Amino acid sequence: MSFEIEGKLHKIFDTESKTETFQTREFVIVTDGVYPQFVKFQLTQDRCGIIDGYNEEEKVKVYFDLRGREWNEKYFTNLNAWKIERPAAPAESAAPVDQTANKSGKDPFDFPVEEPKTLENDYDDLPF
Repeated sequence: MSFEIEGKLHKIFDTESKTETFQTREFVIVTDGVYPQFVKFQLTQDRCGIIDGYNEEEKVKVYFDLRGREWNEKYFTNLNAWKIERPAAPAESAAPVDQTANKSGKDPFDFPVEEPKTLENDYDDLPF
């Protein structure tokens, strides 16, 4: 199952060789929002280098898999990143069309304003 999340790169760690044939690299992103979350991801094997072109404090979009395992009746969860990219910039919208323009040059919403009428007694029986 694949997930994705956007955030700002907070920390990029060095590649670590766990054995002669297995290596990992971790990085942390900070999510936006009222309560920012620091989320640590792991890169493994040939994917350790996919973060090389990024800098800390840069906005990224991370695609990852959720991995879990048991060891000695303890449970571990890893967020294994498999793709990192810069988020797409929001597309610029076309210039807004002036909906109020018409051929007569008169504002179509220019309604005559009538002054409110006042009653001689100006009394109401509302309790508030």
